[in-house]
Amino acid sequence: MSFAELNSLLKDRHSCRAFLPDPVPRAQIEQIVASASRVPSWCNAQPWQLVITSADETDAFREAMQNEAVSGAPAPDLPFPTSYSGVYQDRRRACGWALYEAVGVERGDRVGSAQQMMQNFALFGAPHCAILSSPAELGPYGAMDCGGFITAFTLAAQALGVATIPQAALATYSPFLHRYFQIPEDRLILCAISFGYADPSHPANNFRTDRAAPSDFVEWRG
Repeated sequence: MSFAELNSLLKDRHSCRAFLPDPVPRAQIEQIVASASRVPSWCNAQPWQLVITSADETDAFREAMQNEAVSGAPAPDLPFPTSYSGVYQDRRRACGWALYEAVGVERGDRVGSAQQMMQNFALFGAPHCAILSSPAELGPYGAMDCGGFITAFTLAAQALGVATIPQAALATYSPFLHRYFQIPEDRLILCAISFGYADPSHPANNFRTDRAAPSDFVEWRG
């Protein structure tokens, strides 16, 4: 792959928030996973482990996840950020308002924003969902390695015309995910990746976030 091709994948990839119901062929999902597994990891530990749902399994999980989000108590395995400040808060707010504007939720509309937030737990209508976990004993280094896997998964999917959205929201309810998928307690649930084919007509897919210029985050020495 040329630099131009890689750069095109990076630019075209976005977090899809509305999917078509059409399933992705199993062979393509296997291609995506195999490609993503080539990323580097600390001591080649390859800590990622996935549970991937399709068809009726996705629909059953979607319903159960929505019920848990309404009635359950948040308890993530991995501590969530304690706060966002400065430019990080600015970027977070800009992303949120761009989404709300795209779907017609006005500032101050708490009902509308809550309904949009709940779409996380409906998997945005995706036909597939991958639950990603890492061994607890590997701590932040295992989680860091899995971050590379997530990036590679989304880019491999993009190369095959498959849309994705990594979701920390589902990991908010890690105890439920442990029970539902029988994921051992000695693994940290990090996130979900919902995926399928994007619905290009849905307004939630018609905005893009900005990226900081390298000059904003690189300090050159020498």
